[in-house]
Amino acid sequence: MRRIVVVGASAAGLAAAETLRREGYDGTLTLVGDEPLPPYDRPSLSKQLLAAEWEAERLALRTPADLTALGLDLRLGVAATGLELAKRIVELADGCQVPYDGLVVATGVRPRRLPGEGAHVLRTLDDALTLRDRLTPGRRLVVVGAGFLGAEAAAVAWRLGAHVTLLEPAPVPLAHAVGTAVGEVLTRAHLDRGVDLRCGVTVTEVTEDGVRLADGEVVDADEVLVAVGSLPNTEWLDGSGLTVGDGVVCDQYCEAAPNVYAAGDVARWYNPLFDTSMRIEHRTNAAEQGMAAARNLLAAPEARRPFAPVPYFWSDQYDMKIQAYGFLRGHDEVAVVDGDLAERRFVAVYRTGDRVGGALAVNMPPKAIRTWRQAIAAGAPWRGTVSAEGHEARV
Repeated sequence: MRRIVVVGASAAGLAAAETLRREGYDGTLTLVGDEPLPPYDRPSLSKQLLAAEWEAERLALRTPADLTALGLDLRLGVAATGLELAKRIVELADGCQVPYDGLVVATGVRPRRLPGEGAHVLRTLDDALTLRDRLTPGRRLVVVGAGFLGAEAAAVAWRLGAHVTLLEPAPVPLAHAVGTAVGEVLTRAHLDRGVDLRCGVTVTEVTEDGVRLADGEVVDADEVLVAVGSLPNTEWLDGSGLTVGDGVVCDQYCEAAPNVYAAGDVARWYNPLFDTSMRIEHRTNAAEQGMAAARNLLAAPEARRPFAPVPYFWSDQYDMKIQAYGFLRGHDEVAVVDGDLAERRFVAVYRTGDRVGGALAVNMPPKAIRTWRQAIAAGAPWRGTVSAEGHEARV
């Protein structure tokens, strides 16, 4: 294997490239990125960068010297437009055809948008800097979508002195992921600060004056941020022969086709730890999966290892530090095993089937939730693990 191409120059793609070199691969290594910037970190876009606590330079994942040391054939500012599996060629927007012996697909996601013009999204550095310049005190901001990204941006805008309206179609924000009781706790953090949070409303379009709701009402705004989820960047794979279904479909090794692997937000792989297919849009997973995909690409078939992580994510909102391990979606039960929901300081544990499937902590020390990560990784049974605590409160 003398030519490896990594498509996607963000966290997952960079982790794959670095791992390939670290594992001894010394052939041609092409890293393709559609943005003109070298790899940078995205979680801070909706937090420290948007709040003007950090400047753009601080988001760089590696120094220019670090990238040079990797000996990359670096193709930035050019998107991949096609893949020919039989010929093992990646086609680029500039007309180039890049041959490969091994391929890692790490093309990430893009924001969903609403009809109409003029709304902000928050995915790239330019997105964040443009919105930051507009968030002056007294500015009216409508955020469409009260998921983690929308909630983080709303919290920052409130701190900057903007008048924030947060619109969410669900009755309780994030309830589908964290449960109704925990979702209500996170919701109160907005209400306590005077954010105009409206649940159960559907936005149909962005207008010149703000946004239009399904009932015809127009919510006035100076700026609109749309944070209603993401779409995997897989269009360039149409007709390639790869299986695509809400991401690039992979097996437990992150392999999508012979010598073709996927990693990061775009990858939908089978996680044997949870016995389910999943696609995770979290920073930690991107780096870990990029490393795993690279190792399995280089390994002999019998030496490959399943990628079976305990997913982790965090979120900062107002004075809340939120951390979670596991796979919370589709859970059957939630129990508070430490702290108090009313004080917004607690650990909640999630049951899926008969096992501990996840844990979420708000404003708790790291050690309070790490023990639950171990239980999740071990596939610990709910009965005898959570019940043994003796003080859980089902919510």
